[in-house]
Amino acid sequence: MTRVFISAVINAPVNKVWDVVRDFNGMPQWHPRFSRSHIEDDLPSDQIGCVRNFDIVDGGGTIRERLLKLSDVAHSFRYCILDSPLPVENYLAELTLYPVTADNATVGIWTAEFDVTNDDEAGVMDAVGNGTFGKAFEVLNEILDSRK
Repeated sequence: MTRVFISAVINAPVNKVWDVVRDFNGMPQWHPRFSRSHIEDDLPSDQIGCVRNFDIVDGGGTIRERLLKLSDVAHSFRYCILDSPLPVENYLAELTLYPVTADNATVGIWTAEFDVTNDDEAGVMDAVGNGTFGKAFEVLNEILDSRK
């Protein structure tokens, strides 16, 4: 099993960061790697079990993910991939935000565990870790910094 762990400091209070990332259907509104998204079966985007269906930009394919846990108290959510163009199976990820009380910032930790189904484990780890999670933290810093 492959494990990806990405963490970053986001220069905004945890509640402001959570306001942006909490919407399970909202990632294409702020992450440049993803476009068009909808929650299947017209379920609310915060209902455990809902499935988001979204596209990777530039014809990269469609991903379907199921929301497994969402906690407003812990500022976290967990999800699994149902279908993806990535060569992965048994993909389980979690995003958790922690307040940094000393300077009113946030530490974001995004993890994933999965089995790689091809011979390019390093490439898949980079796509998930840097291309998705790391880019998300970078963009969140840019967006939230511009809202100050």
